[in-house]
Amino acid sequence: MTKNAVANVEMPRPQVEERQAKDIGGWGMLGVSIVLVLAGAGVLAGGVAAGGAGIVVGIVVGIVLFLAGLVLAAGLTPVAPGEARVLQLLGRYTGTVRTDGLRWVNPITQRQRISTRIRNHETGQSKVNDLDGNPIEISAVVVWQVRDTARAVFEVDDFVEFVAFQTEAAVRHIAGSFPYDSAERTSLRDNADEITAQLSDELSQRVESAGVRIIESRITRLAYAPEIAQAMLRRQQAGAVVAARKQIVDGAVGMVQLALDRLDQEHVVDLDEERRATMVSNLLVVLCADRDAQPVVNTGSLYQ
Repeated sequence: MTKNAVANVEMPRPQVEERQAKDIGGWGMLGVSIVLVLAGAGVLAGGVAAGGAGIVVGIVVGIVLFLAGLVLAAGLTPVAPGEARVLQLLGRYTGTVRTDGLRWVNPITQRQRISTRIRNHETGQSKVNDLDGNPIEISAVVVWQVRDTARAVFEVDDFVEFVAFQTEAAVRHIAGSFPYDSAERTSLRDNADEITAQLSDELSQRVESAGVRIIESRITRLAYAPEIAQAMLRRQQAGAVVAARKQIVDGAVGMVQLALDRLDQEHVVDLDEERRATMVSNLLVVLCADRDAQPVVNTGSLYQ
C-alpha cells in the first residue's frame, strides 16, 4: 500500500484567520493611568477642602479623572512568552496579541489567553484490526502547537480535546490501512518511518481547520493483541527457522560443490558416480545437521 492509498480527510473550510490586534506598549499607559488616578484623588480632596461652590466642581472633575484612570488601567494586558491573547469586542474577533510584555488594548474587549507552546499528546492503548484482520494494540505520541489562535478559539469548541479525538481517529485509520507484518507490502512493523510520516500527514489534514500544526508523530506501542500473540509468535519463529534452514542449505551446497571441485582439480581421489553421490550425501548430513557428526570408520568396501 502506498502513500496515495491513505484517504484524504475533508474538513470544513475555516471561516476566520488570525490577524494582528491593535495594541501599544503598556508601560506608558500604566504611567498615564497612575497620573489620572492620583490627579482625580487630589482634585476630589481639594474640592472637598475648598468648600462652597467649588466642592461640586472638584468632586465631579475628581471622579471623572479617577474613573478615566481606572478605565485606562483596565486595558493593560500582560502577555507571557509562549502565550497569545485573542481579543473580542461585542462578540466580534478584533485580533490577536502575540508580543510578550505589558501591552495595552481597548479596555472593553474580552481577552482570552491561548498557549502557543509546543505540546505533547499521547493516545491511549487502542485495540484495532490491521489490514489482514488481525487484532493489534497500538498507541502513538503527537507533538503539536497552535499556529492560528483565531481558528483554535472560534472554529472548534475545545481545540485541545479536538486534537485528542482526531489523533485517536488517525491512529486507528492508519492501523487499519496496513498489515502488522508483511514481506511483500508496506507494514506497520517494518516501515515505521513511512507509517509515521503518513500519520503526520493525515493528522495535519484533520487539525488544520483548528489552527494546529503537527510537528511530529511517533508510534510508541505496536503489538499483537494478547489473544493471538502466542500464535503469531510461533508463526514468526517458524518463519525464522525456515529462513535459517534455507541459508544453511545454500551454504552447504556451495561447500560440497567446492570440495568436489578441489578433489577433481588436485586428483586426490577418483570418484565414480556412486561414490560421488555417497560423499555428497554424507557432507550434506554433516553440514546441515543440528548436532555434531559422529564419524564411522568403514573397514570394508563401499560395494559390500
